[in-house]
Amino acid sequence: MYGFRIVDKLQKIDEDISRQQLKYHTKRVLVSKEFTFDAAHHLHCYDGKCKNLHGHTYKVIFGISGFVDNRGIMMDFGDIKEIWKNQIEIFLDHKYLNETLPPMNTTAENMVVWIYQKMTEALEAAGPKYDGARVEFVRLYETPTSYAEARREWMGNE
Repeated sequence: MYGFRIVDKLQKIDEDISRQQLKYHTKRVLVSKEFTFDAAHHLHCYDGKCKNLHGHTYKVIFGISGFVDNRGIMMDFGDIKEIWKNQIEIFLDHKYLNETLPPMNTTAENMVVWIYQKMTEALEAAGPKYDGARVEFVRLYETPTSYAEARREWMGNE
């Protein structure tokens, strides 16, 4: 009933679909991408196991919104990855976070705000390439069941 089928004819731009049809709408949309990193840290002024040096495999999820361009693309997932790799992950992956992050207690709550700010700065620095794009949320999982989140409406920026 639902067998394998090869398309009869590959759709061609300017022949089967016009360039004006690529942009289907003018709505704001959200794209999301997630990454993982491994890092060590310890907490200050904390009376529990986390006061000792230990590590986590963190997961971070970005939600970025904006308007599509003439191709119908808001932001290429590869561009999000490039920003992550070159401007954020370099401070986090396989690092001692107490040493590589700005002076802070390396709680998930503090770290997620720092990550949010770094992505926001990267989008702003890109200029018109991501015009109108904004970070809606960043979610940072410290364990598979525990996370902290920063949202645009809480951060006080538009």
